[in-house]
Amino acid sequence: MSLKKAGFLIVLILLIDQISKLYIKTNFALGEEVEVFDWFRILFVENEGMAWGTKIPGEYGKLALTLFRLAAIVGIGYWLWDSVRKGGSRILIISIALIFAGAFGNIIDSVFYGVIFDDSYGHVASFLPEEGGYSSLFHGKVVDMLYFPLYKGYLPEWIPFWGGKYFTFFEPVFNIADSAISVGVAMLLLFNKKAFPKHKEEEEKKEAA
Repeated sequence: MSLKKAGFLIVLILLIDQISKLYIKTNFALGEEVEVFDWFRILFVENEGMAWGTKIPGEYGKLALTLFRLAAIVGIGYWLWDSVRKGGSRILIISIALIFAGAFGNIIDSVFYGVIFDDSYGHVASFLPEEGGYSSLFHGKVVDMLYFPLYKGYLPEWIPFWGGKYFTFFEPVFNIADSAISVGVAMLLLFNKKAFPKHKEEEEKKEAA
């Protein structure tokens, strides 16, 4: 797979991701929800930190996280370029492109959204507000909106530890960028032999020797 095709895939995912985030940010107040189906809802939340809402403590925690993401995206970009140059498998190139696009999509939020939007508490945010954004450069929050509460209810009493407690599956709220990263990683895990055929052949030769 060529670098041009991989780039097209990345741009396509970035467009879908950012258009969906811009729409949510400029049409929903924080916490506003629309039910599409019983098992699928559009719910506007913002993630201040890493996956699952984890935060790096301290005054410079958010800045450190954003800078780490920027460094990571450079590494992923080089991995993509190097894999194409070495004639990597189609599955490998697609997987890396998905991971790159997803990481890049969330980086855009972290770097710019604090500057180009005001906050969404109790009202719909404004794009490029005259009073300035809700935060500074590199301190933006990631916009999430896809919510799939496939099951909600009290678990049976006989289940250890969680029995009798109210449980929601699937509880995390995520976005298109998160989905791209998850699909890319899943492809690498599920199709590992096809993604890294040369490495597997070299290992088999070493074991035979």
